Amino acid sequence: MIARIHAREPRSRANGPGTRFVIWLQGCSLGCAGCFNPTTHAPQGGELVDTAALLAEVAATRGLDGLTLSGGEPLQQAPAALELLLGARRLGLSTLVFSGYTLDEIGAHALGPAVLAHTDVLVDGRYVAGDRVGAGLRGSANQQIHVLGRRHTRAEVEATPTAEIRIARDGSVVLTGVEPLKRL
Repeated sequence: MIARIHAREPRSRANGPGTRFVIWLQGCSLGCAGCFNPTTHAPQGGELVDTAALLAEVAATRGLDGLTLSGGEPLQQAPAALELLLGARRLGLSTLVFSGYTLDEIGAHALGPAVLAHTDVLVDGRYVAGDRVGAGLRGSANQQIHVLGRRHTRAEVEATPTAEIRIARDGSVVLTGVEPLKRL
C-alpha cells in the first residue's frame, strides 16, 4: 500500500513515551489556524512511500519502543495509517496517533474503529491557537489524551518531553514536539 508522507524521524523521545519512530502523513483539510505543521496540509505534497518499505525502516531501527503517526491528518489516509499501525503491532511496538479529529469522529469513520483498536494512545481534537498548552503531548487545552491500551499510563504519556532538537550529520536541524517555540 502506498502512503503519502511528509517526513519521518527514526528516533524521537518528544512524540510519545520512550523512543519512537515518527511518521508524519501528508495532507490535512481541517485548517486549524496556527497549526505547527502547515507544510503537511497540501494533499499532493510530500513523497509517496510503500508502507512495507516504511515498516522495514521501522524494523531496522534498533531500540524502539513505539511508532507515532502524526501529520497532516493520519485519518485522511486511513488505509495507510491502519497498515502502519498493524505493522507496528507485528513488531511488538506501542502505537500513538495524533489526530485533529475527536475520538467520536474517528469512531464514525469507516476505518476508525479498526484504527482505534490498534492504537495505544490517541491525542485528539483540532488545534485551537488561543488555548495553546504545548505540553504533555497536547498543543491546545481542548485536545484530549486517550489511553486506549494497557502499555502506557496517562502519567507516562504526559511526562513525554515537550520538544527535542536534532542536528544531523549533514548540519540539518529537526525540531519536533508539541510546538515548543511560542509564536510571537
